[in-house]
Amino acid sequence: MPGLSVIVAVAEGRRFCAALETAMAAAALGQPARLFLQGDAVAMLRAPAGFAGDGARRAAGLPDLATLLGEAVAMDVELVACQSGLALTGLDAGMIVPGVSAGGPVSFLAGVGPDDRLLVY
Repeated sequence: MPGLSVIVAVAEGRRFCAALETAMAAAALGQPARLFLQGDAVAMLRAPAGFAGDGARRAAGLPDLATLLGEAVAMDVELVACQSGLALTGLDAGMIVPGVSAGGPVSFLAGVGPDDRLLVY
């Protein structure tokens, strides 16, 4: 079955939430889903996860970023932090949310199948 691969290229909470929700929708439909956070977007994975828009999301009855990340991991959405992005943001594996692996753009793109969809947020 074709999968969904998403690159998150900007450290912006609303975009990251949209990318997570899109990947989770694909997973709910039985499709493999992967997210690659590149460059400074990796900062969005700092534990505990959150961003300035979390209060507005909760007030609207939507899950905050930490909840979305936990649900995505539970749904087997693969989350990959760019190794260069980890260095750029001064983070290491012990400082980011659980369930995230480290990798690079070459290995991420090598995993994109010929029938997969690739999105960039």
